[in-house]
Amino acid sequence: MHTDNSLVLAVPKGRILKELQPLLARVGVQPETDFFDENSRKLQFTTNIPHFSLIRVRSFDVATFVAFGAAQLGVAGSDVLMEFDFPELYAPLDLKIGKCRISVAELQELAVSDDPARWSHVSVATKYPHITQTYFAGRGVQAECIKLSGAMELAPRLGLAQRIVDLVSSGATLKANGLVEVEKIADVSSRLIVNRTAFKTRSEELGGWIAKFKGAVDGTSAG
Repeated sequence: MHTDNSLVLAVPKGRILKELQPLLARVGVQPETDFFDENSRKLQFTTNIPHFSLIRVRSFDVATFVAFGAAQLGVAGSDVLMEFDFPELYAPLDLKIGKCRISVAELQELAVSDDPARWSHVSVATKYPHITQTYFAGRGVQAECIKLSGAMELAPRLGLAQRIVDLVSSGATLKANGLVEVEKIADVSSRLIVNRTAFKTRSEELGGWIAKFKGAVDGTSAG
């Protein structure tokens, strides 16, 4: 499927797909019908536009595919961009979907008497060690990070780490596991990202897609 003039848009699996659906429609991209089917095992999907395909990968991997040029465009959370800080990525547009926040949380019983202003050393379970270290270093707090890919909420209860740094949306998962949010590190939303090299060599084409997505976000669809 890959040709010299092909364009690949990398998108994350999961809840962002549903929020992305109306944006894709507004920019005139109609993927194969099973693209939005979470049970589909396919990874690459054709669209109604010749040589324009979509790949569906893990959220952290979107940035890698685009940074290394396997995809020219992508949809990545600002949390992923903060964590990896790839110089090869250009993020020209906030798509205003996938809104949540990255926060510090701890056990409810600890939070009752805890004062974050007094922290000097913390142990944190997270899939965001770079963001976590940077945030706590900025506050003069020494952070010991234990990297996990999932199930962060188990760490405090099982004694792996006192606190976690993770994405929080409704807070329901924290609550279900006896945790409370004690500090917000940053607001998060999905961004349109572009490979810088591809943007230099195909500026008109990729600039056109950026404009279409901007129109879709602003409600002045340029599709």
